[in-house]
Amino acid sequence: MKKAPRFPIDGIASVIGIGLLLASLLGFMGRTFWFFDLFSHFRVQYMQVCLILIGIALWRRQNKRAVALILLACLNYAFVLPLYVGSPALPTEKPIRAMLMNLNAANGNTKQVLNAIRTADPDLLLLEEATPKWAAALAVLNEDYPHHIAEPQDGCFGIMLLSKVPLAHEKIVTIGDSGVPSIVTDVHFQQGTISLIGTHPLPPMGAEYSKRRDMQLIELPYTVMNQKHPVLLIGDLNVSPFSYWFRRVVSESGLKNSMKGFGFQPSWPSGNRFLRIPLDHVLHSPEIIIHNRVIGGDVGSDHFPVIVDFSITSPRM
Repeated sequence: MKKAPRFPIDGIASVIGIGLLLASLLGFMGRTFWFFDLFSHFRVQYMQVCLILIGIALWRRQNKRAVALILLACLNYAFVLPLYVGSPALPTEKPIRAMLMNLNAANGNTKQVLNAIRTADPDLLLLEEATPKWAAALAVLNEDYPHHIAEPQDGCFGIMLLSKVPLAHEKIVTIGDSGVPSIVTDVHFQQGTISLIGTHPLPPMGAEYSKRRDMQLIELPYTVMNQKHPVLLIGDLNVSPFSYWFRRVVSESGLKNSMKGFGFQPSWPSGNRFLRIPLDHVLHSPEIIIHNRVIGGDVGSDHFPVIVDFSITSPRM
């Protein structure tokens, strides 16, 4: 008698499981090779696929495989779980609102962008991929945001900061050797003064861009430490919280990830829900308390905006 053929899904599940294991392990090696770092960003997706494979293994009564997949899922989710730990503090006075929006240099949907800004009504608005065309289109906001610093550029690395409150010592700087502009300024609120850093490193598209992105991320903690006031660092960092390079920024700068306590909040790519990861970040000094953090709606870009409400306590002397 011929043996009954193996159930086809067993082989498919085995291949996918091995692929998940390799991808999960390669994500730990992002410090050594730029391409490996790309695998670090999809911990949530690895965990989700593991859950499907666990269900298949239990259905097929493959208990050892199910246990191995459970361990692999736990390995990946260990990076995500800390984002859910901690509860936001309740504000004792009206919080300050900051908004990060990557406009997309090729995006022309001015109406969506203006509606999102006016709905959120932030006190601070950092705009990335700001072209001269975008700067002209958003000039209608000047009455609401009389204080601003801008370096619009053709291409994807123009940057603008609009503020309802006064700025001081504002300057455009280059961090690292990528040649892209960043904003450093002090911002004066009634609660106190903060130093805001707005930045947009290069995307990891190949070895050279990745190297320049990493150098900018290495230099960021030094920029943070040179500030006299509590720091709010805002930007599309082109890296997820699960990457070695992001963790290095956090550990060496002493800043906190504003996502902590609010859970996994992916912001890119807007057009693919399954592949979506958090690339747009707000990091903050311990003296800055985050009360709320949300992802905004579609503004016609490949990124969703990030909105945070915060207050300032114990200003740095």
